[in-house]
Amino acid sequence: MSKKKPTWIDLKRRLAELDHPALLGLIQDLYAASKNNQAFLHARFALGKDVLEPYKTTIDRWVCPDVMLNQDISIAKAKKAISDYKKAIGRPEGVAELTVFFCESCANFLGFCCVDYEEYFNALVRMFEQALKAVAALEPKQQKVFVERLERIRCESRNWGWGVRDDMDDLMAEYGFAKK
Repeated sequence: MSKKKPTWIDLKRRLAELDHPALLGLIQDLYAASKNNQAFLHARFALGKDVLEPYKTTIDRWVCPDVMLNQDISIAKAKKAISDYKKAIGRPEGVAELTVFFCESCANFLGFCCVDYEEYFNALVRMFEQALKAVAALEPKQQKVFVERLERIRCESRNWGWGVRDDMDDLMAEYGFAKK
């Protein structure tokens, strides 16, 4: 006899049976179970000085690996950090910060490591667009610092090839942030 795979509805029903102390105990166990759960809860409840720090650490690890330690690249794991933040709290300025930081980490990596990996450049351009989209959603007074950071990345891209600079120029113009 096989049971169907449990769903959120099944879990929700069981959670409703718990009293307050049991629910707190469950959350404490989840908190202790992983750093990702801790980062999620810290972000959700705005705990600590910088709730973005664990997400930035993850992004930087996976798009700007330490080649001396033979670390690999994983765009998917870096993007998951942004997705996890969005699930935890997803404040627009936090999403803008993480997407711009992703691009900066890529630029940092490309500044000291020669990469001929088309997928890496494509991911950078896609995240550059996501960053522009996130920045465009902010109030105009919040946009300036992010646009300046993206402009620095765009300027550095002249050395990377793969049409990255042209793509970034087009995206800056499309989102209304091109230099006049």
